[in-house]
Amino acid sequence: MGAPMAHRLLVRRVWTLSVQDIRRLPSSAAAISTSSFSTSLQSPPSRVSLLSPSRTLPRTLHQISRRDVSFNVQDTEDFTERVVNSQLPVLVDFHAQWCGPCKILGPRLEKAVAKQKGRVAMAKVDIDEHTDLAIEYGVSAVPTVIAMRGGDVVDHFVGIKDDDELDSFVSKVIGQ
Repeated sequence: MGAPMAHRLLVRRVWTLSVQDIRRLPSSAAAISTSSFSTSLQSPPSRVSLLSPSRTLPRTLHQISRRDVSFNVQDTEDFTERVVNSQLPVLVDFHAQWCGPCKILGPRLEKAVAKQKGRVAMAKVDIDEHTDLAIEYGVSAVPTVIAMRGGDVVDHFVGIKDDDELDSFVSKVIGQ
């Protein structure tokens, strides 16, 4: 992975930090981000930033992304590493920003996965950003959810399911 791409991925991850992610940061990293922001509003730009050579923030981001039950797939290499080579079963949610049903299913699916307390992971794949993965896995409509275990597709569904159906689907994938 080239330096510009790695830089873009890091910037994208920092940009999309949720409030929960910020709360999990060590106090020193949170202080850096808060002080950098407030300092930039009051004085000329300082040399301290989220992308400084400090090792604290990038290491923290890496640890956060590995602990999360659900994650956004960044590229094909990331998909191979975190989905195909995963020790856990993984539900792959193929979705699109413009898809209304996807916006309904996504949070429901995350809730069903979270109930399993780390026995299954969830990968989110935006089909507009990762068309190659959608084609490779035969996704012709969204939302499509594919269950993978050991790199093999073990089950799938297309469309929306209610909470009970999702819990049943996730349980079945774990029990296989």
